Amino acid sequence: MIEQINAAIDRINNIIWGPYLLIPLLLATGLYLTLVLRGLQFHKLCYALWLGLIRRREHGGEGDISHYQALSTALAATVGVGNIAGVATAIHLGGPGALFWMWVTGLVGMATKYAEAFLGVKYRRVDAKGEQSGGPMFYLTRGIGGPFGRALGIFFAIATAIAAFGIGNMTQANSVADALRDTFHVQPWITGIVLTVVSGIVILGGIKSIGSFAAAFVPVMAIGYILAASVVLALNFRGIPEAIYLIFTDAFGHAEPIVGGFAGATLAQAMRWGVARGIFSNESGLGTGGIAAAAAQTLHPVRQAMVSMTQTFIDTIVIVSFTGLVIVTTGAWQLDDTGASLTTKAFSHGLPGNWGGILVSLGLVCFAFSTVLGWGYYGERSLEYLLGRKAVVPYRLIFVAVIFVGATAKLTAVWTFSDMANGLMALPNLVGLLILSPLIVRETRQFFARPDWRSVSSESDAGQ
Repeated sequence: MIEQINAAIDRINNIIWGPYLLIPLLLATGLYLTLVLRGLQFHKLCYALWLGLIRRREHGGEGDISHYQALSTALAATVGVGNIAGVATAIHLGGPGALFWMWVTGLVGMATKYAEAFLGVKYRRVDAKGEQSGGPMFYLTRGIGGPFGRALGIFFAIATAIAAFGIGNMTQANSVADALRDTFHVQPWITGIVLTVVSGIVILGGIKSIGSFAAAFVPVMAIGYILAASVVLALNFRGIPEAIYLIFTDAFGHAEPIVGGFAGATLAQAMRWGVARGIFSNESGLGTGGIAAAAAQTLHPVRQAMVSMTQTFIDTIVIVSFTGLVIVTTGAWQLDDTGASLTTKAFSHGLPGNWGGILVSLGLVCFAFSTVLGWGYYGERSLEYLLGRKAVVPYRLIFVAVIFVGATAKLTAVWTFSDMANGLMALPNLVGLLILSPLIVRETRQFFARPDWRSVSSESDAGQ
């Protein structure tokens, strides 16, 4: 019976994430939004980074947390196992050219993330406890309206509440337990207890607790990993030009086969795995960016949308690039390994002694832990939409308890199930983005047509 269920999940997953449904829809949506928004993610990127990382907050805007805390919460959820294991899997299955397609996914995905965040803020509402609540379930229901919009919103909320236990909980906790056991010989039950307690302290405090913790933890986590990868690249700098050449040529199926190693990937392989793992890493199109953005203190949806799109840039164009370049530059991509094991070997080749394995393990622990925090919030907002505020605390308690299960259990089909749940989140969200795109474009252009759009305290924004 279990084998039949697993087989059914595999078949559904292959259809959802196959070459004819979600992957082209995600790319087409991102490209379409890039065109109609006139490449906003490129010419407004510097201002968006300044607003999110330097200015950090707007005074007078409604919301629970600052721009920076909302961005950190989104980064906490997306900078996870995909940035270490997902990149390696893409390169192993699709060749070095898969990294190029991850970049493409990230660049067009910034427009998708912008649209999600814009709608998340525009259609957010205050829940029974006075906290902001928003995301696709609200902009599908309120933006599209009618039975169709309501059905899409409910479908998304159910998929998100379920997915949070998979990709945002058990798989992450299991990855932490495996990394600590293999590198430091820590028993999984010990990891489970510690991870459950620490996560519970943060998650049970709600979005203000998660936002405050993420604002302090995520920068240290990301910068530490980037510095470690930079050391590897510096020690192997002679291989960087060849690696970049290989990435671009292999992206279109033109790389030369290597005797005794990787046999070369086709254009279809490089694109498929690059796009799939790129989406897995930055979540552009899944709708989660709109949930985090809705909690931000902002005077206008466009401002938080600009900040939110930098999350995809930081995740994919920066952190994913460092992982991918280390794997290709050190030559580890030719090894018969995949996932975190391949990334570990790449760092081990580039660093003396056991430092490579230790650094990758610590990075995996931090990334996975932060993902648990962000997805805990996504799940509770979805359940609050479905059942009301009374369901939030019980959901948090159950979510925290499941962390221990994930750390100590042997997971088989959970990863596949998680991919399927993510796909089921993306489908209604992408439909909503396409239907509501004229509204996004119209209000974005109106905002940038104002001479005072750069002001972060304009009274004309009040009531937006």
